[in-house]
Amino acid sequence: MSNGQLSTLFFLQMAVIIAACRVVGWIARRWLGQPQVVGEMIAGVVLGPTVLGALAPGLEAALFPAETKKVLYVGAQLGVGLYMFLVGLTFDRDEFRNSAGRAAVVSFGGMAAPFAVAAAMAPWMIDTGGLFTPQVGTTQAALFLGAAIAITAFPMLARIIHEQGLAGTRLGTISLSAGAIGDAGAWVVVALVLASLGSGAALAWKAAAGGGLFALVMVTLAPRLLAPLGRRVVAGQAVDDATLALVLGLFLLCAFAMDAAGMHAVFGGFLLGTAMPRGALADGLRARLEPFATTFLLPMFFTFSGLNTQLQMLGGGGMLGVTLAVLVAAILAKGGACYVAARAVGEDHPTSLAIGALMNARGLMELIIINIGLQAGIITPALFAMLVLMAIVTTLMASPMFMAVRARFGMPGEKPDTPTLH
Repeated sequence: MSNGQLSTLFFLQMAVIIAACRVVGWIARRWLGQPQVVGEMIAGVVLGPTVLGALAPGLEAALFPAETKKVLYVGAQLGVGLYMFLVGLTFDRDEFRNSAGRAAVVSFGGMAAPFAVAAAMAPWMIDTGGLFTPQVGTTQAALFLGAAIAITAFPMLARIIHEQGLAGTRLGTISLSAGAIGDAGAWVVVALVLASLGSGAALAWKAAAGGGLFALVMVTLAPRLLAPLGRRVVAGQAVDDATLALVLGLFLLCAFAMDAAGMHAVFGGFLLGTAMPRGALADGLRARLEPFATTFLLPMFFTFSGLNTQLQMLGGGGMLGVTLAVLVAAILAKGGACYVAARAVGEDHPTSLAIGALMNARGLMELIIINIGLQAGIITPALFAMLVLMAIVTTLMASPMFMAVRARFGMPGEKPDTPTLH
């Protein structure tokens, strides 16, 4: 395929992707009571072999030939990284410091139980066959599966919290903080698995040391270094082009730094967002960047994942039973453990239920991790499809479960007198 043909097809692909995401997103909001982003995730699966490929295989192959996946992949990484930068802009640093102890405990509980469940399930799943590649041992399988179960849909969680009016509340901040801490730990585990499969131990050390050092700089030094940027924007005025270019350059460098360290670009974007000055600058950046990032770039990621998803593979050969076991184990291990951990640090029953419901969503981050696992030869398309289904179901559950808690108990997580850890 020539460059001209590639660019021509790209324009058509994006028109189809945006239209599908808007339509399915509207259906999700109007008829299912779900956030737009959940519909977009489902739209990605619809455009792949599961739906479009099954109904019109010739059309799906012509619209999304293999040569175009690399272009979609790059756009997908840019989209999810920029979206996480926008999430970071809304993150309340002061509330995070106040909630860090509770969030760390919730995060630990939300990781310990999934890894224990994964350790118990991995030998059985390997014996089942066709789920992990032959080069993957039991320990590697358990670690990767544990990371996949423990992950939280961090960008999607942020969007749900925003749409439910939870931004800035204790509940929203604890959930986001615990999600950030847990997802960082999950990425380190994935790096360890990749290192054990031949990339070398240096990869794991680089991910842990490089990612930790970068995070330390962004948390301690970057807010002071970036403070002059905040004074360049006057309240009520738009961010000028020079400031926007500078911020985008910093975003790309941070994304590069975390990717090079062996973590992921999304953490670079998020940490830069948390370090940016608040006020007129943050508001102006969101006004200029958010519409394009969420409407044009982010759907590319959902479509790229959907093109690798074949849910038909789960219907035979005992795969349906394994799929149900993975789904039930994931829900109980993650949601249940976060509930118990929240109760252990003094949160009340409604707030703990809400935290468990929100933390159980996996969505976007799950798709990122399993895409890496598929491309690295850790998991097979069959397990990839199982985990995509798990990501969709658990994310679909999050909003209704939270709304049920709100309907039963009122708005949880708003009382300022929650006990702190000693």
